[in-house]
Amino acid sequence: MRNRLVIALLLAPAVLVIGTAGFMIVEGWPLLDAAYMTVITVWTVGFQEVHPLSPAGRVFAMALILGGVGALAFAVGTFVEYMVEGHLREMLEERRMKKTMDELSGHHVIAGLGRVGSVVAKALAEEGADFVVIDRDEEVLAGAHAAGWLHVHGEATDEAVLLAAGVERAASLVCALDTDADNTFVTLTARTMNPALRVVARSSTESAEQTLRRAGAERVITPSVIGGRRMAAMVLHPVVSSYLELVTHSDQIPFRIEEFEVPNGSAVAGMPVSQAGVRERTGAHILAVISAEGAVAEVRPELVLRDGDRLIALGSPEQLEALAVIL
Repeated sequence: MRNRLVIALLLAPAVLVIGTAGFMIVEGWPLLDAAYMTVITVWTVGFQEVHPLSPAGRVFAMALILGGVGALAFAVGTFVEYMVEGHLREMLEERRMKKTMDELSGHHVIAGLGRVGSVVAKALAEEGADFVVIDRDEEVLAGAHAAGWLHVHGEATDEAVLLAAGVERAASLVCALDTDADNTFVTLTARTMNPALRVVARSSTESAEQTLRRAGAERVITPSVIGGRRMAAMVLHPVVSSYLELVTHSDQIPFRIEEFEVPNGSAVAGMPVSQAGVRERTGAHILAVISAEGAVAEVRPELVLRDGDRLIALGSPEQLEALAVIL
């Protein structure tokens, strides 16, 4: 289609040049008269001839009509096909994407695809997670479309846009908008739509953290604070920091850290760590246990695992997969 479009773009000036040159050569007309005659001939508008045509000029005019009208029809047809096909393709893609989003459940929603939101989206894409991005900038969403990400165009502060992204069925929401006010409003709105939603919000200042927490955000991230702390850790504890960076964000080593929840009715619920035998059965190490209330417990053999506890575990992908199975 692209090659045909290029040909169609070149045909119109080519016909004009050939027709003008032909009348100038065959009839000896000046440039303006020859160009005018070419235009009225190709467009078949029925105006009078500029000058009487000689027999050779009439033959050339007939050839120009046959070739020029055919070329013009090809060009117009190509442009119409391109417009209709492009619009139709866009409509079909939108319908397919909407159908996919309507079927999503337990996915992640990212409100705002700026510097922070785009990093979150790339990380989720690398993990193969289902997610939908929301942004008001069509150019930004064009990049999301090229990456194959599900997206919704509009203001995340609009409840209809959140509904289109499936917030009421989502597992989590990342509020990465530009202002604390917008992030607070989206957090409040989304929390009313889905009380079980896990909300992680971005704040531009530490003072906005409590406001976002009161609005319903479980975690509030201030990029400048996090960045500063990580830089300080790199200076004070470079080896430990580099190790944790590798474990959590790199595929260069054969093991990683992941979080697991002890579901209700789990076979290990009610068992002490020593009896659960996580290390013996899976090879994974439990680094920490966080209770449903958020308390961090030291991992001791006598520590009893309970429903809702979150286990922070270290191991290879196979070991962590085995841990997920026994839970």
